Amino acid sequence: MGRMRTLLDGRGLLESPRWYDDRLYVSDWSAGEVLGVDPAGQIEVVARVDSLPLCTDRTPDGAMLIVSSRDGLLLRREDDGTLSTHAELGRPGWNDIVVDGRGNAYVNGAGFDPMAGEEPVAGVVVLATPDGTVREVAGDIAFPNGMAVTPDNGTLLVADSYGHCLVAFDIGADGTLSERRTWADLGDGTPDGICVDAEGAAWYADVPHRRCVRVAAGGDVLDTIELDRGGFACALGGPAGSTLFVAAAEWQGMQSADLVTPGSGQVLAVEVDVPGPGWP
Repeated sequence: MGRMRTLLDGRGLLESPRWYDDRLYVSDWSAGEVLGVDPAGQIEVVARVDSLPLCTDRTPDGAMLIVSSRDGLLLRREDDGTLSTHAELGRPGWNDIVVDGRGNAYVNGAGFDPMAGEEPVAGVVVLATPDGTVREVAGDIAFPNGMAVTPDNGTLLVADSYGHCLVAFDIGADGTLSERRTWADLGDGTPDGICVDAEGAAWYADVPHRRCVRVAAGGDVLDTIELDRGGFACALGGPAGSTLFVAAAEWQGMQSADLVTPGSGQVLAVEVDVPGPGWP
C-alpha cells in the first residue's frame, strides 16, 4: 500500500466519490455542490443542488444522476449543465444511489429523519428504471447507506450502518432484488460508503471508528486504513484503477448544527494492491 496523500481539503461533509473520465467526482453536502477534481487537485463545480444528503452516480451512457433528497427527485445532469427530472422518488429523505449496467438506478433511504431526532424506523431501496418508473425493491434495512453493484450486474451490496453488516441481493433481469443475505458481518463496524474491487472484496468507510476497511465475503478483514477523522465513503479509480479515494471529515453528530467540523472535509488518496473491477 502506498503513502496516503490529500487530494482535496478544507471542505464540508464530503460524500459519494465516483471516478469517471479521468476525474474524481465528489459531493460536498455542506455546500450543496457536486465537484469534479482532477489528479492535480483542480476543482470544478459541476452542479449545485440544495439537498442533504446529496449523492450521485453515472448511467452507462455517462450521464450523471443526482439524488435531490429534499425534493424527492432523481435529477439528470444534461450536457449543457442544466438539471432535469429523471424520476420522481416521492417523499423526501433519500440517501445513496448506485446505477447498474442496464441503467437501473437503485436509491435508498432511511424510514426516519435522524437529524430531527426521530426514533429509528427501517429503510428501503427503490428502483428507478431508465424510463423513470419507480418501485420499492427491498425493505427492512435498519439504516441503508452506501451501495455497490458487482461488475457482472448480478449482485447489489447495501451497507446497513445500524445493522453493522453488508447485505447482498441478487439482481434480476428486470432489476428486481431477491435472495437477500448477509454478505459480510462486520462486528462493530459501521459501514457508510462502499466500493468493490477486482477480487470481489469490498471496501467500506467507517465514521465512528475513523477507518476504511477491506473485507471479503463473510466478513474476514483483509486490510485496514486508519484515519484521523471519520471515513464517510470510498471509491476505487485513478489512471490504473488502483487508487482508493476516501472522503473523510470530523463528525460532530446528527443533532449538531454542523454535521461535521467546518473545513474538515478531505478527499484522501492511497494506492492499494487490488484495483477496481473497471466497472462501475
